[in-house]
Amino acid sequence: MNCRHCGQGLHHVFLDLGSAPPSNAYVSAQGLREPEVHYPLRLFVCEACWLVQTEDHAHADELFRDDYAYFSSTSRSWLAHAEAYSRMIVERLHLDARSHVLEVAANDGYLLRNFVAAGIPCLGVEPTAGTAQAARALGIPIVQAFFGVPLATELASQGAAADLIICNNVFAHVPDINDFAAGLRVALKPEGVVTIEFPHLLRMIALTQFDTAYHEHFSYLSLHSAARVLRAAGLRVCDVEQLPTHGGSLRVYACHEAASHPVTPAVAAVLADEEAAGLRTLAPYLAFQARADAVKDGLLEFLLACKREGRRVMGYGAAAKGNTLLNYAGVRPDLLPCIADAAPSKQGRHTPGTHIPIVAPSHLLEQKPAIVLILPWNIADEVVQQLAEVRRWGGRFAVAVPKLALL
Repeated sequence: MNCRHCGQGLHHVFLDLGSAPPSNAYVSAQGLREPEVHYPLRLFVCEACWLVQTEDHAHADELFRDDYAYFSSTSRSWLAHAEAYSRMIVERLHLDARSHVLEVAANDGYLLRNFVAAGIPCLGVEPTAGTAQAARALGIPIVQAFFGVPLATELASQGAAADLIICNNVFAHVPDINDFAAGLRVALKPEGVVTIEFPHLLRMIALTQFDTAYHEHFSYLSLHSAARVLRAAGLRVCDVEQLPTHGGSLRVYACHEAASHPVTPAVAAVLADEEAAGLRTLAPYLAFQARADAVKDGLLEFLLACKREGRRVMGYGAAAKGNTLLNYAGVRPDLLPCIADAAPSKQGRHTPGTHIPIVAPSHLLEQKPAIVLILPWNIADEVVQQLAEVRRWGGRFAVAVPKLALL
């Protein structure tokens, strides 16, 4: 396999999690009686451009199907994050009714709803039918398609070039990252700005966040690798912010090469942090597998001990990262009988691969388990607050990443 960005041969495995189904391919009761497609889940690092990427197997249309079950609005903290971003960027870029905002991967309208409320013209691009329909119900215009140069060219020719293009947690999700970046350039006005949020590879390595690896994440990005992809497309990074979301993310600001936006000192500071961590050397990549295995082993030891001691454990949050962890660890309903999730789109279905039933949070509260294992550890504080009742009966919360811990 060759690197998706620079075309160099890939020879170094960063992480091998065996085979698993797509992490958002939740299984219905009928589906339990049918074959389930698994793909190898193996990540390589390119020694030429340092882009970490999945091995080519699954195609985007196989991963982001019409029944795609991830709805961003399910998370209160993510809604708050989107609202705060919207207020900030409107003020920073002086957006108003004469501006145009484009969001790529608009999902269920969790973010663009803020621009609609502010009277700022906007358009969302969203390939999955269920989330696109939810966004339209909020009055958000949606183009249901995958984004790239062809769609960007069409939008620009229709006068829909953007003053602001928003890409939250989508840059890592595209199989052709070069075409996606080139599309951003085509759809952006000459003085426009692109903001791109993605989990920071530096944090993934430092905190052993191997469960953020799944087939839908084709790329795992540092600022160095993201800037290189953007630069090849004719865009330059002019600012960057470090965010707490998803265990540690970057918000990258990019613009046309000839735009007037100055480069802030934050860009050099983050690049220096990455250099100090050795992200342009092989050592941290080649050491990651053993650390991931230790997390997996720690979870299994904990669940087996709870079973021997008669302490009932139930999960919370049937998130993609949880599915990666459970599949790699081989956890089945005998160790984790159910997972509660607030998203109605997941309730009544089963986790991909492990086939653990997904239930409403009310079921967990009725059953009163001794331990609630929070699988989306990045929103653990939010979950603990929502399920405060657990501690009233003496229950405990636990997370498995970056290491097994009782909260």
